[in-house]
Formats: sequence, structure tokens, C-alpha cells
Amino acid sequence: MLRAVAERGSFTAAAAELDYTQSAVSRSIAALERAAGARLFDRRPDGVRLTDAGRTLLRHAATVLEAAEAAELALRGLPAEAREVRIGLIPLAGAAVLPRVLAALRRTHPHVHVSTREGSTPALTRALRAQTLDLALLSARPPFRAPDDEQPPLPAEPLAEDALLLAVPEHSPLTGYAAVPVDALAGEAWIAGPSGSAEPGLGVWPGLPGRPRVAHHTRDWLSKLALVRAGCGITTVSALLAPAVPAGVRLLRVAGDGGQRRRLLLARPPAPAPIHVREVARCVRTQTALMLAASPATGG
Repeated sequence: MLRAVAERGSFTAAAAELDYTQSAVSRSIAALERAAGARLFDRRPDGVRLTDAGRTLLRHAATVLEAAEAAELALRGLPAEAREVRIGLIPLAGAAVLPRVLAALRRTHPHVHVSTREGSTPALTRALRAQTLDLALLSARPPFRAPDDEQPPLPAEPLAEDALLLAVPEHSPLTGYAAVPVDALAGEAWIAGPSGSAEPGLGVWPGLPGRPRVAHHTRDWLSKLALVRAGCGITTVSALLAPAVPAGVRLLRVAGDGGQRRRLLLARPPAPAPIHVREVARCVRTQTALMLAASPATGG
């Protein structure tokens, strides 16, 4: 329960994950705090955050939970040398990087079992802090700050920096521009993901003058591109996804893009990583570099 609350950032979200009531989670955490003799979470308007005492206890809880998970693996009859690595990733990484990484690991590390889960950068950052993930592929926007402000800092290294592009139907008048002027985007219908204060949704060009007209909302980038191909609007897309863009959709640069670039980060918990996690991290770096070398859309 401690780990679930730390990862989800709220008692309510942890209760939903564990199939408990919110009051049951609150009572259990209060009992744990009494037993520990310290406050484990700071209660804030936007959720809860681990205190120093909470982080200390969570480190020991992670050891207990990992031992239980190792017993489960043994009972499932996996080879003694089998190892599991838990990777979190933003949707972009799931589409662009993950298939290459998993294919390479099957060839080079057949006894490493990778489990993955998708999420937003804030959610995956909390999961790294809660030690429910071994690695995570995160997104960073200018000015490229650390994933969070907690201490010790999460080790995070840039894997790629790419441009934000405009996806338009194949026969759109916008394809006549070598680089689309921002003013030419006024009045266009946009296909965008829902946005929140922690994780803005992609789809509308950042800094677009005036109020954008969003015709369709969807989180899934494949749905966005299918709607673009059908002539239902335009959207933005990472250049890393260029090889997966379907026929009937053109990717265009925007003139004076104002540095609308994104970084893909590889992050892990602050504790030293075991060797099998380091091997998977090395594979992620290698496959990302190979992907960038093969994709001219990520240059410049």
C-alpha cells in the first residue's frame, strides 16, 4: 500500500489500483505512520508526496516486495538465470523505440524478461521513485529541467532530441510551403490530445496565435494520424515517428518554430542498478542511436 500511494501520488488513486476504499487506504497509512513513529507522506492540495522517512521505509519495502516477486518467478519455473526488467515509457517511445529494443534483447539476452507499461512523464517519474520501474523513457520540453525536484535526483540521460512536425493530409494546401508560416495555420481544425497542468496534450502547434479550433480529441497518435489522413484536421507529431506515418499523411516543418524540440530521456531510480538492468539500458541507447541514424526526419 505504501508503494502504491507513493507511485500514484494520491490515496484515492492507490485505492482504485488496489481495489480498496479510499478510507481503508487512509487508515492503513495512518497505522503505518504510527508504527513507524514518523509521518510518511506530506499531504498537499495536489496529492501526497513521500517524506524523508517515507523514502527510507520505501527502500526497505522494495527489498521485501522484490523478494516476494523473486519467489513468484521461481514458482513459475523460470530458469535460475532469468531476470525481469520493468520499463515505463511514454507513447512516443512505445511506438518508435520499444520494438527495436525488444527484438535486440531476444537475440542478445534471451533470459532477460522485459515487462512494459505506458504512462505520462509525471506518472512514470513517480513510479521510478516508488521503485516499481527499473527504467523509464520520459519526455522533456525546453528548458529541459530534471524530471522532478526530489532528492536524490533521478539519473536521467538524453537519448534523442527531435523536432516537432506538422502532420497534414496529402492534398492539403499547406503542402505547398517549404516551411509552413505560423500565420497560415490560423483557422485550421486541430486534432489534439486532452491536456492537464502536469502533462500538456500534444496536437496543437505551441504558440499558435489566437484560440485554436480543436475538432477532435484523442490521446492515441495513430488515431490522430488516421483522422489527418481522412481530412478531419491537422496535428503535431514527433519526427521520431516519421517512419511509422501512414500513406496519405505529409509531415511538414513550421517556419520559425521557436525551438519546438523535445528530448527523449532514459531515467532510472537513484540506487545503483543491477547488471541486467544496465545491460537493458545499454541496449536502449544502442537501438535509439541506430534508429536516429536510419531516420533522416530526425536531423536538423
